[in-house]
Amino acid sequence: MATLYAQELRVDVTINTPKNQTADPQLYSTLELALEEFMNNTKWTDDTYQENERIEVNMQINITEEISATQFSAELFVQAIRPVYGTRQSTALLEHADKELTFTYTQFQPLEFNRNAFTSNLTSFMAFYAYMILGLDYDSFELEGGTPYFQIAQEIINSVPNGAGAGWTSIESQRNRYWMIESTLSPRATDYRSAIYEYHRMGLDMMSSQPEIARQNISGAIQKISAFSKTYLNAMSVQMFANAKREEIVDIYTAAPSNEKRSVHSVMVRIDPANASKYTKIRR
Repeated sequence: MATLYAQELRVDVTINTPKNQTADPQLYSTLELALEEFMNNTKWTDDTYQENERIEVNMQINITEEISATQFSAELFVQAIRPVYGTRQSTALLEHADKELTFTYTQFQPLEFNRNAFTSNLTSFMAFYAYMILGLDYDSFELEGGTPYFQIAQEIINSVPNGAGAGWTSIESQRNRYWMIESTLSPRATDYRSAIYEYHRMGLDMMSSQPEIARQNISGAIQKISAFSKTYLNAMSVQMFANAKREEIVDIYTAAPSNEKRSVHSVMVRIDPANASKYTKIRR
């Protein structure tokens, strides 16, 4: 009997529609299912995953405008989590809001993606996040292990033609998909990539067996994030790290020694100033 292997992602998609919607409600139900099947059934890597190894992903798509019966503007809120070794806990790899999704969809149309050719803004958008999540996951287990997947995400950006949709180019803003991947693959991002590995594999994954050493390793990783943020000002990847880890870092350091508290508090307030008040618990 042939062995069946799972795909890499286990994605749950929720579509929230406008209060005064004009499109057929069934279209949204069909799209929701189609997106889940696209994300969960596509083979994104050459690796073999067991069912319990799949990366948990929640995607909430809020339809912000029905431009026509088949054309829409939306925003995506995405969370991807991975288990923490030796525990029943999980940790967020990505918690991100993307407010620049425009797409065309006709009910029951197949969702197709081709790495070598642009097919639609919707499938390029979804595939970009699939590879971004995979890159972060592989980076968390092996030093720069996610490079092949980040490179595919970059290829997707490069393949999107001008005018296909917002969020793909450097000139539109400094907070879009282009800058997500640029601030991850940049040669300046060595400290950042190293920090992702050390934070997860040498920190969280060791927490159940060697908590003191694990926390010190996490502190070292946070210092590397700080160093990176000084060489790459306003790097989007730094804000992504803070968005995913903010509450977790507060929990880790609430009971830490005073010197560790002060150091981590200082770094997080500097790299995540808009949320400075949320780190006050560390100092108590």
